[in-house]
Amino acid sequence: MQKTSARLLSLLSLLQARRDWPGQLLAERLEVSPRTVRRDVDRLRELGYPIVATKGPDGGYRLGAGTELPPLLFDDDQAVALTVALQTATATGAGIEEAAARALSTVRQVMPARLRHRVDALRITAVEHAGARPQPRVDPRVLMTLSAAVRAREVLRFDYTSARVGGDGPATAPPRRAQPHHLVTRGGRWYLVAWDLDREDWRTFRVDRITPRTPTGPRFTPREVPGGEVAAFVAGRFRGSDGPGDWPCRGEVILDLPAADVSPFVHDGVVEELGPDRCRLVLGAWSWPGLAATIGRFDADIEVVGPAELKDAFAHLARRYADAAGGPAEPTPPPSSR
Repeated sequence: MQKTSARLLSLLSLLQARRDWPGQLLAERLEVSPRTVRRDVDRLRELGYPIVATKGPDGGYRLGAGTELPPLLFDDDQAVALTVALQTATATGAGIEEAAARALSTVRQVMPARLRHRVDALRITAVEHAGARPQPRVDPRVLMTLSAAVRAREVLRFDYTSARVGGDGPATAPPRRAQPHHLVTRGGRWYLVAWDLDREDWRTFRVDRITPRTPTGPRFTPREVPGGEVAAFVAGRFRGSDGPGDWPCRGEVILDLPAADVSPFVHDGVVEELGPDRCRLVLGAWSWPGLAATIGRFDADIEVVGPAELKDAFAHLARRYADAAGGPAEPTPPPSSR
């Protein structure tokens, strides 16, 4: 049988691992009697852990939420995971860099020496994508407000600042009313996926442009995001479609390259193996010249399956590249985007 101190740590670890524990199951896991479990629970309560007793045929215990944060227990893998998450917080766009640094310092101080040496060797620097513009920081309090509304299924009222088309700065639109469904992050920015009550349609709002109004509105019944997948819906919106959708320009080619050499670089494209050194690629883009240029980066012979607009785009780029290689020439009009 474990000593009391070691047993208390084991009990606390079990209580943190799942929401409810039947008393008999805890006794079996700790190899003690139910009476000993009750005594150990009382000791943890004296140390500040809010442990709630549950009633019923399988009455047991639950680690509740208290007014103060008691000491937490992490195993080695959890401590390393927490270190990684805190060091990469700068890439989230959530404006929590300073708080994350303080949290990491606090966690490190209470780690045993063997684990402290291990995490000290883990130094991570979050680097923005090359050429990417600095992303706006999001107020953590706004994130918490939106998250609470999503969880409670309460209508949000908020001011939304959108970019003024052709103007010199931002313009504030009238207050919006929306049913918040999901809070997502993409490319260092935060977005709220919501049903716009005034426009009666799905909208994706940038969180850094949202100023919530209080109080929130009435509760609502959740709707299903078009297509059923939040990630696919958001990706579709960034492709300019009205749902999961597609790119405005999509074409099919055959490349003289193995499928394994192509698939890591096409993201949402489709690659089909046709042989050891040939594959079929279906890919989309905003414009036909853009699609042709994207496919052209593969250093291989290309056979265009279709459509005709993609063939025209390759011809247009061929003339442009030939002109660039031979000197100035008359520009040729690009093919239509659609």
